[in-house]
Parts: sequence; structure tokens; C-alpha cells
Amino acid sequence: MISASYINQITAKGFRADGRKFDEYRQPVSVEYGISAKSAEGSARVKIGGTEVVAGVKLDLGTPYSDRPAEGTIMVNVELLPLSSTKYESGPPDVSAIEMSRVIDRGIRECDAVDFKKLCVTPGEKVWMVFVDIYPINADGNLFDACSLAALAALKDAKFPKIVDGIVDYKERTKDSLPIQKMPLECTVWKVGSEFLIDPTVDEENAAESRLTVAFTDKGAVCALQKGGKLSLTSEDIGKMVDLADKKTKELRGYLK
Repeated sequence: MISASYINQITAKGFRADGRKFDEYRQPVSVEYGISAKSAEGSARVKIGGTEVVAGVKLDLGTPYSDRPAEGTIMVNVELLPLSSTKYESGPPDVSAIEMSRVIDRGIRECDAVDFKKLCVTPGEKVWMVFVDIYPINADGNLFDACSLAALAALKDAKFPKIVDGIVDYKERTKDSLPIQKMPLECTVWKVGSEFLIDPTVDEENAAESRLTVAFTDKGAVCALQKGGKLSLTSEDIGKMVDLADKKTKELRGYLK
């Protein structure tokens, strides 16, 4: 483990411990679809350097919310398990898992990524409910971006199961994809000292004092923001971080093809 003080020292001099530029993602970056076709309606594996995340989409019929009787819904859950890092423990979700789940969920929900009205089967009675479960396999830094990419890839991969006599038959899939109308993707920019870093390692995350996660639609519109870390950000900081996130999100989006 590299100390936070050393990370701050070399960052101030314009360097990173692994030799990357401040705005470079670790390589390789890869997206693999359909990794769990037998147990999920949609699935994907994402790797960014040593970080590895898998995501699965399950579809189930449920009762709509009373205030939205003709709309389905989506729920995102991130599980941070000891499998991925020794800093995580088994048991109820901790603050990090809850925050990550909400950040990914907000990016999808706030831009109306899924047409929820098309998830309605019978108004007021039955709608499709979309469950996105995300599992880091190796938490080697920058889970926010990896989880966002994995969630979007799994949603793209998902196909509806058949309904037979009002019951979902998970053994048979249709050719119908989820009604995705926008493609939100997130990028997190971390502030170490006075510098802004993309795709930090775990050591760089420990040295960072602030971060900003920005979600963009496929047309480049900002649809969600989430600030984290102990120290505040100036309006100038935020402007620079959003601009950098915009540039790098476009790069990440290329790996979805």
C-alpha cells in the first residue's frame, strides 16, 4: 500500500505511481455481455485495469405504485462483499454500498433511461419491475465508473421472459429488449491536492479529499451529480470536473459497442 502523503507528493509534481496521465483510464477496459444468460435476463462483466464488476438484470411482474399505476420501476443494488476486497465485510450494506447503489440508480432514473410506461402490463395491476444487481469481483479502485458501465451494459443485454397464463416463464425468452430510450453513463473525477484524477487506484482514492460523479446521457446532457469526500468544491472546481467527466464519459461509451 502506498501512503496518502506520498500520493499527494507525486501528484503535486505531475506524476502518478503507475505512470499514467491524470486523465487516463487503466488498461485494458472491456465489456462482455451475456455472462449469466441462464440466471439473469441481462448480464455483463466490466473490467477496468484490475477492477472487475459483474451486473445482472432480473425482471419480475409486480404491483405498480399507487401514484404511478401505469408505470413499471427499477431498483439498483450494489453488493460490496469480502470477495472483492478485505475492507468489506459480510452483513447488511454499509454506507459505501448504499451510496454507490443510489448514485448508479439516480443516473438511470433521472434521465428517464427506461420508458417506464412501456413496462406496464395491466394498468393498476401488473407492471414489469427491473432489478439491477451489481457485484464487484475485484475492487481495485474506481468502482463508481465500473459499476455504472456494467449496469448500462446489463440493461442493454436484457430480454423479456415470456408470460404464460399470467405467470413469468423464465425458461423462455422473447426477442424483446427493455424499452431503453436514453443511455446514461457516469464518470467520477477525484481531487487529490489541487489536481483532478480519472480512474484512481485504491491508494489514490485513499489520498483523495473530494470526488464528483457526473452522469451524462448519450447526447451529452448532464442528468445527475453526486459529490463525495470530506472537503468542499468551488464552482471553478466543479466546472473543470464536469468538463473532464464529459470528455472521459464519451471515451467510456465507446467500450459499450
